Amino acid sequence: QVQLVESGGGLVQPGGSLRLSCAASGTIFSVDTMGWFRQAPGKQRELVASIGNNGRTSNADSVKGRFTISRDDAKNTVFLQVDSLKPEDTAVYYCHGRFYLDFRMSILREFWGQGTQVTVSS
Repeated sequence: QVQLVESGGGLVQPGGSLRLSCAASGTIFSVDTMGWFRQAPGKQRELVASIGNNGRTSNADSVKGRFTISRDDAKNTVFLQVDSLKPEDTAVYYCHGRFYLDFRMSILREFWGQGTQVTVSS
């Protein structure tokens, strides 16, 4: 199985920045996609940003120009640089990944992290 461990959340003032990290460990042969979702109180979980195995990234419209996703393939780690934070960015941020678990790349599974709280408030 695969474990995803997030870090980097916290309390920040509007306009501030944070860097979220998510390290994947376990029986990983290859990474397909890693990304970040978030869920605010009373709202559905939504995709924030993702990065594919070809390095192509995708961001939600609400965070374009403010959030940047990147990946360290050697460490199976994904980062989310969050800048110009707004109160509406307050949410639990979840790391998500899809991984091939065998060398034939026939077993593709998805996993979630436990989440890290980001609170934007003055």
